[in-house]
Amino acid sequence: MIDGVKTKKLKVLPDERGRLMEMLRSDDDIFIKVGQIYMTSTYPGVIKAWHMHKVQTDNIVCVKGMVKLAMYDPREGSATKGKVTELFIGEHNPVLVQIPDNVYHGWKCVSEDEAIVINCPTEVYHYQKPDEFRLPYDSDQIPYDWDIKHG
Repeated sequence: MIDGVKTKKLKVLPDERGRLMEMLRSDDDIFIKVGQIYMTSTYPGVIKAWHMHKVQTDNIVCVKGMVKLAMYDPREGSATKGKVTELFIGEHNPVLVQIPDNVYHGWKCVSEDEAIVINCPTEVYHYQKPDEFRLPYDSDQIPYDWDIKHG
């Protein structure tokens, strides 16, 4: 696991009315603060990568479908500099992933239907000066291949 990335296994509580799943609580050990909460969706086979933040910490949960979440650590002085971590999160593995600042991350929808991801970042999005830095999904700066691994 990349240094500073944390996960929280989520508990789904189903009953005859539906289900409930808490994602992030202010009394969680990993809670920092809430800047905003937003939802984003990704269609099957689509890759949304790479991006990172210099200030913001992300708290990501896939609530519908499945995504292959990849993270890359470019941080000088980090014990995991140059490492990649890959996690499969979503309906079959309900987990919150906390991604610290300065770690590149992105995901690919690997489910048959649209994936829905909820993010609870620590900062609000500033439209005039976003804390967002991007690389193309196939950047040669990140040693990662988004293709399916057969075998």
